[in-house]
Amino acid sequence: MIRVVFTGAGTAINVAAVVLGSAIGLALGNRFPARTRLLLTQCLGLFTMVLGALAIRDGLSSALTGEVGASAPMLIVLGALLAGAILGSLIRLEDRIDAGANWLRRKLARGAEPGRFSEGMVTATLVFCVGPLSILGSLSDGLGNGAEQLIVKSILDGFAAIAFASTLGVGVLFSIIPLALYQGSLTLLGLGLGEFLSTGQIDALGATGGIILIGLGIRLAAIKKINVADLLPALVFAPVLVWLVSLWR
Repeated sequence: MIRVVFTGAGTAINVAAVVLGSAIGLALGNRFPARTRLLLTQCLGLFTMVLGALAIRDGLSSALTGEVGASAPMLIVLGALLAGAILGSLIRLEDRIDAGANWLRRKLARGAEPGRFSEGMVTATLVFCVGPLSILGSLSDGLGNGAEQLIVKSILDGFAAIAFASTLGVGVLFSIIPLALYQGSLTLLGLGLGEFLSTGQIDALGATGGIILIGLGIRLAAIKKINVADLLPALVFAPVLVWLVSLWR
């Protein structure tokens, strides 16, 4: 086990890795012509779809089946996505997130292009936060079981930040704010409440997040614009639905 000096060190290392990767990516990005940056963005979209597919594969696990039955996992994921889409679109979540990103740009990065800043920040936040390592690693850190998972995630996120920042700009750097808040909150929950999510709930959340990542990949690859941020409430609905279904078994 890798020993750390304080609870939450895993998230601190993760944030530092994204800052370093973003700085390298921003330095490299200005050297690429627009045609190259577009193609790189589309490559990132394809890779994000692969990440999503892997998350779905891992999320539809025997642990989830054991909690809800063999026929329920896909229905739970679908139900979470539909409920999330309804809620997210009704409250215009993507518009609100874009507005928040643009407010941050005006305060801290006035020279950045508005649409590109928002796209970079939201895209990087989704890739860095929507995944099982973010959840499991933060909870493990809070439970005092070590920060190994978040350290592995930090290496992956650092390289991803290089690629995203080189094509999507400085908004990727500012994804450290929601990243720190999200993982820090999960670490505190683990510290205060212990293991409050079952393995099946985490797996359902991961599978649901995988579909959201595929939607993000489709958007990055310029295949079709999907309001991916409107789907984020599905990540709350997924573990709740697992809990409800498990009560009726």
